[in-house]
Amino acid sequence: MAWFDKWKSGLGIRTEKSTVPDGVWVKCRGLGIDADRGCGQSLFQRDLERNLHVCPSCGYHHRMPLSSYLALLMDGGEWEEVAPGVASSDPLEFESVKSYSDQIAQDRKATGRLCAFAAALGRIGGRPVALGGLDYSFRGGSLGSAEGEKIARLIDTAIEKRLPVIIISVSGGARMQESTLSLMQMAKTSAKLAQLADAGLPYLSVMTSPTTGGVTASFAMLGDVNIAEPQATIGFAGNRVREETIKEELPEGFQRAEFLLEHGFIDRIVDRRHLKSELARLADLLCADPQTPA
Repeated sequence: MAWFDKWKSGLGIRTEKSTVPDGVWVKCRGLGIDADRGCGQSLFQRDLERNLHVCPSCGYHHRMPLSSYLALLMDGGEWEEVAPGVASSDPLEFESVKSYSDQIAQDRKATGRLCAFAAALGRIGGRPVALGGLDYSFRGGSLGSAEGEKIARLIDTAIEKRLPVIIISVSGGARMQESTLSLMQMAKTSAKLAQLADAGLPYLSVMTSPTTGGVTASFAMLGDVNIAEPQATIGFAGNRVREETIKEELPEGFQRAEFLLEHGFIDRIVDRRHLKSELARLADLLCADPQTPA
C-alpha cells in the first residue's frame, strides 16, 4: 500500500501513528449494561477526576486517592492530622527481591506519607468527626503495625473528644512483611472499636474497591453501619486462593458489593457523589448529642 501512503502524504495527511501520553485516557473497567462485555468506555482522565473518578456511562467507581476523599468529605477541605509521626518500620528486617525497608522508602517518596493510614479530625456537614482512611498507593493499603497504631490513636482521640469515627478502607489485607505483628493489628483495631462502642460512639465503615484480607476480617466489617461503593470488590481471599482452598465454585460476583448487600453482609451501597451527605445524615442519626453548629 505504498502508493496509498504516498497519496495521503501528497494531500498533507500525516501517515505516522499518533501517540497519546500515558494517563490522558482511562478505559472503564465497570460492568456496564452488559456484564459479559463490560463498559469499556474510553474516558478523559481530567473529566473522570472532575466526576470524582466515577464513570459517567456506567457509574463504575474507579479507585480514588485518599487525599481526594479527605477533600471531598471534610467541610471546606480542611482537617487536622492525628498522630502524624507514626511511621512504618521494618522490625523483622524482611528481605525479598527488594528489602522491605527499600519498599517503604519508595512508597514514602511516592505518596508523601509515613504509612498507609491517614487519621484526621474535621467536620462533615458541620459535625465534628474523626475520619481515617487507607492509601492504596502505599503498599496496597495493607495493614501493618503503623497502620494499626494510627487507627488505635484515632479511636482514642474520638473517645476523648466524643466524636463519631469514620474509616475508608481500600486494602490488599494484612502486610506479609510484618508477619504476626501485622496479624496482631486485626485484634488491636477490633478491641479499640469495642472500646468506642462501650463509650456510646458510632463507627461508620466505608468499603471501596478492593477491600480484602485482614482488613475485611477486622475493622472494615465492624461498623455500626457498613457502607460500600457500587461494584466494589469486598472479600477475604482472591479467586485463585479460594479455588485452591475449598475446591468449590461460588456464585458469580459473590465478592461484589451488590451480592453482599443482598445477603446481609453490608448495610448500604452509596454512590461516591452522595457519600458526604449520607455520612452526615448517619452521624446525626447515631450520635446521642445534637449537631454541633459549624
